[in-house]
Amino acid sequence: MSALTLISSQPGIEAVSDLSDAALDYGRAALSSNTMRAYRSDWQDFQDWCAARDRSHQPATPATVANYASSLAEAGKKVPTIARKLAAIRFFHRGAGLDNPTDNAGVAAILKGIRRTVGTAARQKAPATVDVIHAMMARINADSLQGKRDRALLLLGFAGAFRRSELVAITVEDLTFSDEGVDVFLPKSKTDQEAKGQSVAILNGKALKPADRLKEWLQAAGITSGPIFRRFNRGDRLTAETLTDQAVALIVKKYADAAGLDVASLSGHSLRAGFVTSAAENRASISRIMEVTRHRDPRTVETYVRRADRFKDHAGDGFL
Repeated sequence: MSALTLISSQPGIEAVSDLSDAALDYGRAALSSNTMRAYRSDWQDFQDWCAARDRSHQPATPATVANYASSLAEAGKKVPTIARKLAAIRFFHRGAGLDNPTDNAGVAAILKGIRRTVGTAARQKAPATVDVIHAMMARINADSLQGKRDRALLLLGFAGAFRRSELVAITVEDLTFSDEGVDVFLPKSKTDQEAKGQSVAILNGKALKPADRLKEWLQAAGITSGPIFRRFNRGDRLTAETLTDQAVALIVKKYADAAGLDVASLSGHSLRAGFVTSAAENRASISRIMEVTRHRDPRTVETYVRRADRFKDHAGDGFL
């Protein structure tokens, strides 16, 4: 089942087979591939849970959903994970034209209790601030081709506050270099699900020079079109295959370890968080930060700013 089932369940459309090729393509684009992948996995998990307890998964009753949510909480699942799994149940029930078992006062009350008991605060990975980036740069062998790639990847990921998925999706065709730096066009991102496109200005600056390092990597690798970040095989030969977003996290951890940093506290997201934190510490305005990060909600950025300023103008200053 997919997003197309939702379309076929609407009045006037009897089946997916009634849809044109164009309609099918638009239907597949209703949800991002990552969301659909997560929903399918969550839906299978719910089916397995129901089968083990001889309960119906479709249609499911509100009581079944409430018990499922409770079991997830007891198993140590975090609130965002539980909420996503219930969203998958809602999605597949609506797609089948069935009543939504998650839309129930009893289920809502139990979820409220889970939030109060388990809590919703997520453990955030540490930001790779500018000092961390400099420490990583010092451990990279920039004479090697792989070193040039890793240096360009870390610097671009930091300077553009890119998400892992955005970073590995960038192609040569998305780049426009200038004396000031490079503009990176993102055809689609997490905050641009309708694919209107967003442009991110990467300032070359005076110290890290991410645009220059990116040019050096592309020229050394002979990449003139297609994905800019590609994987090396076990023989250290560059391939045409695009790096995975998981590889970004591994590269961050590799150089964090080489620099003697806390590897467990860093991830691929640390590059994005590091830019926001560094910009906040440098007294950049929230609106300016959002121009780079493309956050839709300023409250998200405010969280980073408060964290960066937590020791500034402290209430205890002067007597502690």
